[in-house]
Amino acid sequence: MTIERALRAITGTFVLLSVALAVWHSPWWLAFTAFVGLNNLQSAFTDWCPMMALLEWTGLEHCDKAAGRRLAAAA
Repeated sequence: MTIERALRAITGTFVLLSVALAVWHSPWWLAFTAFVGLNNLQSAFTDWCPMMALLEWTGLEHCDKAAGRRLAAAA
C-alpha cells in the first residue's frame, strides 16, 4: 500500500465514521467532518498533510517510488 492510498482510506473512514456518529449520537460530530475536509483542502494548496508525514514515518512509500520499483522489477 502506498501513502496516497492509505491517506484516501483514512480520510474516507474518518468522514463516514463522523457522519454516522452525527446521525446516531450528536450533530457536533460534523465538526470533525469539517476538520477533515479543511485539512484536505489546505493540503491541496500547500502539498503538506500531517497524516502523510505520519504515514511516511511508518515506512510507506509514495506512488511514484512504488511504481518505479515495480517497473524496475519487471525489466
